[in-house]
Amino acid sequence: PRAAGGTDPVYAGRVRQGTGPKEIALWIVSDNLLKGAALNSVQVAEELLRRRWLAPR
Repeated sequence: PRAAGGTDPVYAGRVRQGTGPKEIALWIVSDNLLKGAALNSVQVAEELLRRRWLAPR
């Protein structure tokens, strides 16, 4: 987490199946002062779709 301070990237780890069949659990850290939380959420979702870790609806 400390390494994320002052940087633009979003770091994600510990990606795994959630408790339900359509859930995922993951740990995400970023410097939200540099990157808006809404944009961050969209980019994380796009990356999950790109890697086919999340299926589109």
